Amino acid sequence: MNVLIVGASGGLGGALVDAFSARGDAVTSLSRSAHGLELTDESTIAAAAAALAGQRFDRIVVATGALTVDGTPPETSFARLDPAVMARSFAINAVGPAMLVKHLAPLLQRKSPAVFALLSARLASIGDNRLGGWTSYRSTKAALNQIVRCASVEYARKRPQAALIALHPGTVPTALTKPYARGRYTATPPEAARQLIAVMDSCGADQTGAFLAYDGTPIPW
Repeated sequence: MNVLIVGASGGLGGALVDAFSARGDAVTSLSRSAHGLELTDESTIAAAAAALAGQRFDRIVVATGALTVDGTPPETSFARLDPAVMARSFAINAVGPAMLVKHLAPLLQRKSPAVFALLSARLASIGDNRLGGWTSYRSTKAALNQIVRCASVEYARKRPQAALIALHPGTVPTALTKPYARGRYTATPPEAARQLIAVMDSCGADQTGAFLAYDGTPIPW
């Protein structure tokens, strides 16, 4: 397979690169540190896509996101909401991925099955939210889910064999989760990568627009 990983310098993104490569897939990586890809600057995304023009990918995975924004941790109450931090969180977790879909989804295979997966979070679920808190992060990931759903409707016409999905990777020990996980990890990065790849491999076009956990089970919107 021909695979594109965005966010390859992150803990889970790097694990996905390793896992795909270990099974013999051809992997292309994109990251801010190595390629200057900046989620808040569409021109860098457009340039990265232009550099890949002519290639077609069986898998595109967006493994980006931020929980702590500009040094500000997730809010524990509405009294702690900061509009500038909230807007920055939306720019990173929702607007940036939307631009990635805009510029990279045209690189999906046209005449064979393909998957475009974006990493979301169970915290994005509105139906499953019984604890509140972390308003910005929850809201931005919920927005990401809607972006995936909208894109899936459009690409059902353009790439009828493709599935565009939102994936919850579980709680994986990475720099993003370390301050908040309190030991409640579901898998190591290599294990999580293999689980996510298994979900992608089992996902057909009939599941496009789905919000799935690392074990393949649907998550309530």
